[in-house]
Amino acid sequence: MNDIRYIEGGVCAAKGFRASGVHCGIRKNRTKRDLALIVSDKRAAAAAVYTQNLVKGAPLLVTKEHIADGFAQAVICNSGNANTCNANGVEIAEGMCALVEANTGIKSGDVVVASTGVIGQPLDLAPIEGGMPALASELAYGNSAAAAEAIMTTDTIQKSVAVEFVLGGKSCRMGGIAKGSGMIHPNMATMLVFVTTDAAIAPAMLQKALSEDIKTSFNMVSIDGDTSTNDMVSVLANGMAENEEITAEGPEFDMFCAALHAVTAKLCRLIAGDGEGATKLLTCKVTGGRTEEAAKTAAKSVICSSLLKAAMFGADANWGRVLCALGYSGADLDVNKVDVSFASAKGEIAVCRNGAGVDFSEDKAKEILLEKEIDILVALNDGAFSTEAWGCDLTYDYVKINGDYRT
Repeated sequence: MNDIRYIEGGVCAAKGFRASGVHCGIRKNRTKRDLALIVSDKRAAAAAVYTQNLVKGAPLLVTKEHIADGFAQAVICNSGNANTCNANGVEIAEGMCALVEANTGIKSGDVVVASTGVIGQPLDLAPIEGGMPALASELAYGNSAAAAEAIMTTDTIQKSVAVEFVLGGKSCRMGGIAKGSGMIHPNMATMLVFVTTDAAIAPAMLQKALSEDIKTSFNMVSIDGDTSTNDMVSVLANGMAENEEITAEGPEFDMFCAALHAVTAKLCRLIAGDGEGATKLLTCKVTGGRTEEAAKTAAKSVICSSLLKAAMFGADANWGRVLCALGYSGADLDVNKVDVSFASAKGEIAVCRNGAGVDFSEDKAKEILLEKEIDILVALNDGAFSTEAWGCDLTYDYVKINGDYRT
């Protein structure tokens, strides 16, 4: 990480990427942008990963076909309607791509398309068509924030990050924006994420980097246990940094992967901390796993526990709920070796050793758990593998938000 520096700029940080976002009328709230566009000055290597839900939004099917050759040049995304479970969904998604071509000249087959919002509601192409001239005319190199806003649904904050790093003596940049607040659960991809970079990398290696990265980034996030129908993470790499193209594994590929993870892990924390109704970001840090899979399974089980999430909302150091989640996780572990601590900016407190409770100050524990960022430290003491998973507390507002989400 010493060779990777966080910078500003989001998806426009990398050379040759412009973005825009407008309100076209899909959403009733006229103050909310609902259509985003990201374009590269040149055709870029492209890679994507998609939800494992059997119900998939039509945009995912179209995107998969469009980047089958390993390349793309633009991304269009609307919020307010998922374009899922619609008889004409593919037609609408293709229509969105055709509108990009008509307004920018970029071939429709080189467009990544995404939608987010309510499932099962027809999506009319008319407002998108009406908004395209403004969307195209407002494309700008420093306009990532407009696109980041336009892809938000129940998100309360924009999610944006960018880094700078060096490949073959050339300065490279990578940035991303994301939306995700609810209907998020580990099973790839867990939200919509768009990443851009000016690094030169072959499509096959870009796909390899992304497919490996999600195992320890987006697949380790859970808000509510629901895997969305429209989840997708896409990456465009236009090569305008002019480094020698990465075509095989080696030090340069490793650096690229490290930069990618710096972007994705930061976005994971932003997404988890902005869970619907959430007041706290929870990070479960598991060490001493017998295997990598055991560590990951344990961490995800803890972060997904509704009882634990509720306890964290109430600043209740109910460590038994951590042990309970580990016990039913299916992970290969010995509960009699497990240590648990809670930590935050207010300090750290041990609550369990060797699978049994220890004396601790409830007042100190509450002080620690009243912070907005909580670490749940789980030592399995059974091996050398470690991992992190991200989630949030479970609050009254989560039910309020989802009780009338459609209406």
